[in-house]
Amino acid sequence: MRLPSVSRGEKLQHRAMFGVIRLLSGHPAPDVVRTLKFREEFFGSKMMFQEVMRGPSPWSIGERELFAAFVSKKNECEF
Repeated sequence: MRLPSVSRGEKLQHRAMFGVIRLLSGHPAPDVVRTLKFREEFFGSKMMFQEVMRGPSPWSIGERELFAAFVSKKNECEF
């Protein structure tokens, strides 16, 4: 279940961005994008994926990429 305001976007700029994504890709904006834009002050305006994937870790960058690819495949993610 998703809140209607998450699906459509709360702010006009988010609605416009979701519309452009749909227009260019032919698909709705990914749920992760909708969630991050829903409450930027709560979820953070800065995505930290690069920090997680490239920062200090006991795992190599290649191992982290492999983990991400495996999880994406299991979740049937388009990316």
